[in-house]
Amino acid sequence: MNRPLLSNELVSSDALKAMAGYHSQLIHEVSSTVASEKVVVIGMAQNPFVKKAKKALTEEGVTFKYIECGSYLSKWKHRLAIKLWSGWPTFPQVFVDGVLIGGANDTIRAIKTGRFKN
Repeated sequence: MNRPLLSNELVSSDALKAMAGYHSQLIHEVSSTVASEKVVVIGMAQNPFVKKAKKALTEEGVTFKYIECGSYLSKWKHRLAIKLWSGWPTFPQVFVDGVLIGGANDTIRAIKTGRFKN
């Protein structure tokens, strides 16, 4: 099931350019990392759910790449750009083999179902 999005036909060309350029270097770096690493956790400092996901993966012995994107007090525009890119509304955002599996609770569920077993 897809979430409805505003059609590009209903967005002006100037707005489309602005949208495409919104922190495009950051999005390029994040998407390249997601494509090249087995497991990626995108998070922010001080967030208890990010800590929960990282702890669960570490306890399971899963090696992962962590991308920290500020804290509650910094880099909110960077986090917004990542949310717009992925469509996921919260942090952490956990990717396995380039696929977004969700946040902390989704990661713990994936561990319990054996998704991370070699």
